[in-house]
Amino acid sequence: MKFKTGFIFALILSITAIGFALGCGQSSASKKEAEVTAPETSATPSKTAAASSTASDNVFDGQKLVRSNIEWKKILTPAQYSIMREEGTDIPYESQYHDNHENGDYYCAACHLKLFSSETKFDSGTGWPSFYQAINSKNVVEKVDKSLGETRTEVECARCGAHLGHVFDDGPKPTGLRYCMNGTALKFEKGK
Repeated sequence: MKFKTGFIFALILSITAIGFALGCGQSSASKKEAEVTAPETSATPSKTAAASSTASDNVFDGQKLVRSNIEWKKILTPAQYSIMREEGTDIPYESQYHDNHENGDYYCAACHLKLFSSETKFDSGTGWPSFYQAINSKNVVEKVDKSLGETRTEVECARCGAHLGHVFDDGPKPTGLRYCMNGTALKFEKGK
């Protein structure tokens, strides 16, 4: 009986994990682990954000931020690293921003590039923060993702390559898009 109970529990956990991944199209694959490592620098999270944040944060300037996985592990929390570098996913409805209704902007939690505005945020019913438009199309990179046996569109930060989530074509007007993002990959700042 113990074997059956343990097996059933493991099966339920596996099905639940797959459901989470498909719910917002997130992958737990680790392609970012295979990145070539860059020389290590001594930047701290606050210096990184300050150096990367400019008055023109609405549009990515084309200057990439490249760090080794060792550096990212020092800068990011374990949850952020799992999501942003290993393409993990937040558990639905547990993100700090899925039910945030305050006015402001959402930035990349790794490099502080402005990504989304509260003006384009909507309740998608998926349990993840969802937006119908990026702050600027140059600030996000869309890539084909076939990791779960289906074709989806992964969304990454244009500056640092952090995995943010996926975009789908079932969103509201005017764009019809649903940028389904991991709250762990975002940093919200209230509007002034």
